[in-house]
Amino acid sequence: MTNQEIYELMARFDQSGLTTLKVTRKDFSLELGKTVTVAAAAVAPVAAPVAAPAAAPVAEVVEEGTCITAPLVGTFYAAPAPGADPYVKPGQKVSQGDVLCLVEAMKTMNEIKAPCDCVVEEVLAQDGDLVSFGQNLIRYREG
Repeated sequence: MTNQEIYELMARFDQSGLTTLKVTRKDFSLELGKTVTVAAAAVAPVAAPVAAPAAAPVAEVVEEGTCITAPLVGTFYAAPAPGADPYVKPGQKVSQGDVLCLVEAMKTMNEIKAPCDCVVEEVLAQDGDLVSFGQNLIRYREG
C-alpha cells in the first residue's frame, strides 16, 4: 500500500462514522481508531437567577469546511524550506494532488496533498509545531 493510499484511507476513515478500522494485506497491517466525544446535556438551574444587566451578544464562531488531518505524529511545516513562501495561504485555490504542507516524521518529509479541488480556508497549525495523529492541519471547502 502506498503512502498516498494510506492517507486517502485515513481521510475517508476520519470523515466516516466508524470508530475503528483494520486493514490487512499479506505482510502489511494497519489499524485506525478514534474517539467520539458526546456533548453533555445542559442541566437546568434549581433556583431562578437574579436578573443581570444585559450583556452584548457574543458572536458565534461558525467553522465551515472540512479539515485535512495529520496522517501521523510529526513536525508540521507550512513551507518547503526555512524562509520560503508557504505552500498555501488562506483563500488560495488548489487542485487535487497539490502539496499543502509537510509533516516530518523520523527524518522523512511526508507531503500532505489536497484531496480534491478546493479553497484553503485556514491553516490551523503553526510552522514547526509538533502535530498528533488526526490533528486538524488545514480547513478547506470544496470549490
